[in-house]
Amino acid sequence: MAEVGIRGVRKTYAGGFEAIKGIDCAVGDGEFLVMLGPSGCGKSTLLRMVAGLETISAGEVSIGGRVVNDLEPKDRDIAMVFQNYALYPHMTVYDNMAYGLKIRGMSKADIESRVHKASDILELRPFLDRRPRQLSGGQRQRVAMGRAIVREPKVFLFDEPLSNLDAKLRTQMRVEINRLQDRLGITSLYVTHDQVEAMTLADRMMVMNGGVAEQIGTPMEVYHRPASTFVAGFIGSPAMNFLPARLTASGVELNGGHAVPLPAGSGGASAAREITLGIRPEHLTLESGQGIGDIAVKVELIEALGADTVVHARLTSSGDPLLARLPGSARVSNGDTLHFAITPGEVHLFDRQTGRRL
Repeated sequence: MAEVGIRGVRKTYAGGFEAIKGIDCAVGDGEFLVMLGPSGCGKSTLLRMVAGLETISAGEVSIGGRVVNDLEPKDRDIAMVFQNYALYPHMTVYDNMAYGLKIRGMSKADIESRVHKASDILELRPFLDRRPRQLSGGQRQRVAMGRAIVREPKVFLFDEPLSNLDAKLRTQMRVEINRLQDRLGITSLYVTHDQVEAMTLADRMMVMNGGVAEQIGTPMEVYHRPASTFVAGFIGSPAMNFLPARLTASGVELNGGHAVPLPAGSGGASAAREITLGIRPEHLTLESGQGIGDIAVKVELIEALGADTVVHARLTSSGDPLLARLPGSARVSNGDTLHFAITPGEVHLFDRQTGRRL
């Protein structure tokens, strides 16, 4: 096990395109860090620089206190699991898992011990004599992880390993990876565009946008105190509502005159300031006296999802769209006029120009 240090790392391609714009992050020994963001944000590029598959234009990457900028991937003591399983189709599961150890010249007894240990962890022992074509997608991905485990590396690197699986298998594999991390405790960096994977797997998460780390924190820190409108809109389903507003000494004024008082002690603005008000759909309530503010909306569409009901509406005063997630028992219909209050402590204010949290 080892710490991973990422200090001032940049990646610039020919032509001047800067894919990574200076990222600093320290991954603790045994920590599971998830790098989350949309396609093209630089998360896989950063992971590949840690792995040694991409050169570093500036900055330092260290593993276990040793700077690895100039080391080949094979010398970094890392193991990588890719989106594609990359299994040898003509080899059995046992041979796929053992192949890297044979190349390293390990003894047959040591190889057998490691493969059997990993196969027991991943519940692959009954499949060791099968070939990849005889396995399901989830079993193939477990073989790919087994191939990484037998290396006994200092660091695991996962590059969207569940993207090729259907929704049910992804859920099962998230559980498998969680159990694996609990048992092995190996420092891990995990790339995904799926916020559910990030929220359920991460000790901490790095939300990336345009080659920049917008926020690094625990899943709950990122959810409850997003650092920017990008982070706030990317985390959470349905996505956070963003309403144009003005911050005044008395509170927040929405377009059309709706007022949202701020909690005591939070302070306002001595002069009116243009802001963006963020409200998560699950923090809007119909319960009178259970929240702050009074936001009147007209319902346009109802999505009945069983346990939840998602309400698509517009403010009666300004026409701005608003989403609310209510209990499935809520009795609402298209065309209804509703009055929402906001759960205390769940008001998010962002600078209108920069998008940064106030």
